[in-house]
Amino acid sequence: MSVPRDPIAPERPAPERRWLKPVLVIVLVAVVAAIAWAVWGRSGSGTAATGANVAGESSSKGAGKGGGAGKGGGRAGRGGVDPNRAQPVAVATARTGNIDIVQTALGTVNALRTVTVRPRVDGQLQAVSFTEGQLVPAGALLAQIDPASFQVALEQAEGQLARDAAQLNNARLDLARYETLIKQDSISQQQVDQQAALVKQLEGTVKMDQANLDNAKLQLSYTRIVAPVAGRTGLRQVDPGNMVHQSDTNGLVVITQVDPITVLYTIPQDALPRVLERMRSGDKPRVQALDRDLKTVLATGSLLTTDNVIDVSTGTVKLKAQLPNSNGKLFPNQFVNVRMVVDTHRNVIVVPTAAVQLGAQGPVVYVVKSDSTVEVRPVKTGAVEGGMTEVTSGLEAGERVITDGVDRIREGAKVEVVQPGAPAAGAGNHGGNRGQGGQGRGYAPGSNGPGGTTPAGKSPGNTGNTPPASPPAGTPSPGAGPSKTQDTGGSPGDMKGNASTDPGAPANNGDEARKEAYRKRLESMTPEQREEFMKRRQQRQQQGNGGS
Repeated sequence: MSVPRDPIAPERPAPERRWLKPVLVIVLVAVVAAIAWAVWGRSGSGTAATGANVAGESSSKGAGKGGGAGKGGGRAGRGGVDPNRAQPVAVATARTGNIDIVQTALGTVNALRTVTVRPRVDGQLQAVSFTEGQLVPAGALLAQIDPASFQVALEQAEGQLARDAAQLNNARLDLARYETLIKQDSISQQQVDQQAALVKQLEGTVKMDQANLDNAKLQLSYTRIVAPVAGRTGLRQVDPGNMVHQSDTNGLVVITQVDPITVLYTIPQDALPRVLERMRSGDKPRVQALDRDLKTVLATGSLLTTDNVIDVSTGTVKLKAQLPNSNGKLFPNQFVNVRMVVDTHRNVIVVPTAAVQLGAQGPVVYVVKSDSTVEVRPVKTGAVEGGMTEVTSGLEAGERVITDGVDRIREGAKVEVVQPGAPAAGAGNHGGNRGQGGQGRGYAPGSNGPGGTTPAGKSPGNTGNTPPASPPAGTPSPGAGPSKTQDTGGSPGDMKGNASTDPGAPANNGDEARKEAYRKRLESMTPEQREEFMKRRQQRQQQGNGGS
């Protein structure tokens, strides 16, 4: 007989499934491991299969080894380098030359003279004889003031002078008569003295009249307004027909003398003693004015003078340079970059700045010795100017230094000197099947892609053609899955064996072409990618040796 369940009694909770969490963790780890094997393991297995296919097709043991080389070479193409191969570099020869010590600054162009032309007499402006912006010589007519009133004043002064001159002449005649009569004792001495005084009085009057006449002529000449200096005219301030006065603030026009022209700039006070030393010796420093991009030299001149005080707020001193400006490239108030040669180091060792690298102990250069090996040599540098650097110690004239390719070089490495931009030896054999090989899609080198005449299982060495440079290690080709990734290249021994297995491959150019492919691939890689590739390549070679 069953006992009825008490509806009030609480239900017991279901037992917890404690084993579920560990199982889920194990399954998740297995899935991650499977995905990792699918991404990284298939390429190795696919490459091994490629080598196996080639070995099966070959009828001799040497052909079978060629297939194995294809396996190793395919994986090495991801970015390794043969340490025994000479690396191509660009070099320059250290030479003896001169290098300038340059002080740069930001300057402002100022006109040599700036003149505001104002009328010197009051009157009505009758005509303007210049064009705005015109270059005028000194003394050129600029404007004309109505001269009528000044002409009248001149005629009055001339009449006054003529009247007083006639009176002076008559008084002199009377004085001569009185002097004759006094000798005859016919007149008193007082009359003679009075007449002499009258003559002197009239002489003063005539002199005043002459001055008034000259002043009238001068005032009349001021009605012609001429350019006081040669230069460029600005905008006209007054139109013809207006009354002009000497007290006018704006004047008629402003003329700026722009040839030659000056540049005002500042330099630190620490550089001033060297500049003053050259000024005292009579050798004025050369000054160049450049545009904003520091590419075009607008004008070249010399230092004119220095200011007599140092600005205590900035610690700088003002300098003024004078430059020719016949081409009109400099304009007043224009900002320019100033380069002043404060000194010149003569007969020093100079090298391109690209040859000087910064090492752990300071600046170093990579010197190419006579046996084409590299020596890393510490140096001391001096002035830097125009892409050249002065080397004060550690280098001799005539030694060759590396300017391009130092990221692939170590102490004692073998190098091959090439001209910048020129291909290395064997580079002419590249790219024969670049458009046909399907390398960008992960197909075998020399094949025509899907449906091509060369099976995809062939080793890269069987083609005899150099594949194009592949992307760095770890970078898949566009549109290719992991199982289709075909690595190119290999060690020089591997490439030589591969080339010998293909009857149609060039006998002399195949090995050099593959070496050149390595070089180009290495140049496109970073040092970290090259190091990672070497590790992978050694692992693949060990796997290949174990499988053979």
